[in-house]
Amino acid sequence: MQDQMTPAQRAAAIAKGSLADRLPCNPNIANGTARIYGCKISEFKHNPKAIAQAQMAAYHKFGGDSLRIFTDLFPWAEAMGATVSYPEDDTADLLKPAIVSVQDIDKLRPADPYKDGRLPVQLEAMKYLKELAKDEVPCSAGIVGAFTNAFFLFSTNETLKLIHKNPQAVHKLCRVSLETCKAYAQAALDIGLNPTISEPMSSCTVVSPKVFREFSLPYLKELVEFIKSYGPNPVIHICGQTKKIWKDVADLGIGGMSIDNVASLQECKLAIGSQTKIMGNVDPGGIMYSGTPQDVRLKTLEGILDAYDSPKGYVVMSGCSLPVETPLENIQMMMDTVREVGYPVCPERVIEMIQGCKQ
Repeated sequence: MQDQMTPAQRAAAIAKGSLADRLPCNPNIANGTARIYGCKISEFKHNPKAIAQAQMAAYHKFGGDSLRIFTDLFPWAEAMGATVSYPEDDTADLLKPAIVSVQDIDKLRPADPYKDGRLPVQLEAMKYLKELAKDEVPCSAGIVGAFTNAFFLFSTNETLKLIHKNPQAVHKLCRVSLETCKAYAQAALDIGLNPTISEPMSSCTVVSPKVFREFSLPYLKELVEFIKSYGPNPVIHICGQTKKIWKDVADLGIGGMSIDNVASLQECKLAIGSQTKIMGNVDPGGIMYSGTPQDVRLKTLEGILDAYDSPKGYVVMSGCSLPVETPLENIQMMMDTVREVGYPVCPERVIEMIQGCKQ
């Protein structure tokens, strides 16, 4: 089943209220693109062409609606002094934070995206991707928010303790972290890619809404306003439960809110759908990775029924980045289901399709 429109054409048509071939869909394949392209994930550490070409390989195979340069959560902390481990063929992980004592916070410096760590590799990958994608498919540059990056500079457990023991120190961490985020966002914008923000540590599963509002939201607001001053309107993804902070995030005037599978699309639509695009939220582990193609079809249809009529739009997505070994037939099923539903969405037909899945 082939798409009748390019992602750029589809986005423009839906924005104008014109006919389109289907809803936008982004399976969020992440480092699984290495499997499709045929390289080891460790190549992404040093080979910008591989990062870009793997993204394009996934696009040519499945036809999703956006491409993103984002390999893992740690390039920014690493560029500021953290140590990252690189398995030969799996996603990079944090080995050691940048600092071990509160006194060391003053020694931290914002990273230079053109010189430090893997950031220059990511910037080069953006240039290649922009060249390969041309105007056919939107490309973005993933970045972690300042609050999340702060946890990787001083370790998760120590930062959680610091929130209660020494709030000023956490603000210092977030401030220097934000400067790195802004410098990287500006470099991406200069290349012509729109930044998207991931803030996993802002999840209500990790910290309370009160902690989020005090320590994450001010820096998130500043980063969003910085990006918007250049024109683009960033999408934000926060893992886990986010219901209690949806309004705070939507009030930043963002382009879209991506939610995890533990949150409700329907509730999110009702809460903030009139303010921003809703994105999500097929379970990346339990359904996309572990489920059958029929499971994927059912959950994709249920998500569409929940959110197709969201006032500012809806993008079919997995709830978070897919595990590396997600079966390719499950990704194909998500795309094929969205194509079969078409656009505009007929809810009665979607209900019939859901009933067919359950028989």
